[in-house]
Amino acid sequence: MHIRRLSAEERPTTSFPLQAYAFEASPMTPARTDEFRAYLPTNAGNTTLVVEEDGVATAAASAIPMRQNLRGAVLPMAGVAGVATHPLARRRGHVRTLMHQLLDGMRDEGHQLSALYPFRPSFYERFGYAGLPRRRTAVFAPAELAPLLRAELPDELVWERIGTGYPRWRAYTDRCLRERHGFAVFPDFRAVGLRERDDRWLLSVVRDGETVGAVTYRIDDHAGTLVADDLLFDDPYARASLLQFFARHVDQVNRVSVELGPDELPELWLTDFDVRVETRAHRPDSSAPMARLLSLEALADQPVGVGRVLVELVGDRWLAGRHLLDGTTGKLAVLPADSAAEGTVPAARLTAAGLSALAYGVLDPTEVVVRGLGEVPVDAAVELRRLFPRELPYLFADF
Repeated sequence: MHIRRLSAEERPTTSFPLQAYAFEASPMTPARTDEFRAYLPTNAGNTTLVVEEDGVATAAASAIPMRQNLRGAVLPMAGVAGVATHPLARRRGHVRTLMHQLLDGMRDEGHQLSALYPFRPSFYERFGYAGLPRRRTAVFAPAELAPLLRAELPDELVWERIGTGYPRWRAYTDRCLRERHGFAVFPDFRAVGLRERDDRWLLSVVRDGETVGAVTYRIDDHAGTLVADDLLFDDPYARASLLQFFARHVDQVNRVSVELGPDELPELWLTDFDVRVETRAHRPDSSAPMARLLSLEALADQPVGVGRVLVELVGDRWLAGRHLLDGTTGKLAVLPADSAAEGTVPAARLTAAGLSALAYGVLDPTEVVVRGLGEVPVDAAVELRRLFPRELPYLFADF
């Protein structure tokens, strides 16, 4: 077995066919091989590793160099994607070996976080990943939004194809990155694929010359569905402006389907609003995303509550040892364990998944214990809640 990094030109005949077998209809047509070459520009900066046996690629995995907001800090994040193994080479440890080498390299390059969409969450939990919430989908008839047509709103709407409006869209999602916990965006080489495909409309909400809301969408057919991607907005006025635009399609489409952040509550948008809201996580195609810390540097200088706890990190390749997490100044310091006298500070024992779940704000310390992700005495749980209060992350990027 030999592992090596692929050049971009090799991908259409090595990693892409493996990924197509794992995630697409199979066998693929000869024309599909030709289509792979069109993907090269949007994969140009990825790191792709393959396992080769007798010169044949039998497993592959890629990392996309992204950025993610962790409790207000925008940090380098490795988005893991395209993890696939030849059917005759499965269950031989190839993915484990690839993941170790792939994340070793990304961590060495300065990526402090990692995220992915797993085929099986329990598999990646063993690699230190913790589950994040899925986005929600709301489906409703545009007529349900009729009351909003009477609302006087302060905003201007800009309607254009995404190919034209891409700079506005990119600038706005970059601002969401800076302001929203968990939010992640693609690097430029990947993000421009949306502009190049030009298969969406872009609706932007502008107030005093600044974009305060946006959504990309398409209409599948007359009397069909207006299919909207993630609904992004700064405040209820901007959200109402976007929904008011959807209401104007009452004589064109039967349904509106829109993707929402996990903290959005469309059932409260209007009185008597008839809406179906769904979040379904199921294997292997729609699992909830997962994320992890790759370095404790990701926690340094985070604004936190006043707390102090000793943490022993166990069972992980990248996070290990005993550390003092000290938030007494209002910013988190990660210090050597001997900075505190033995027995003077509450102590907890955590897996990487347990610490990642706390850092991303998705689990309470008690839930960490219940899930088997650590041992947290009551006094340590109090301190960890102060350091890492619950906060719902919204990953946004889908890869």
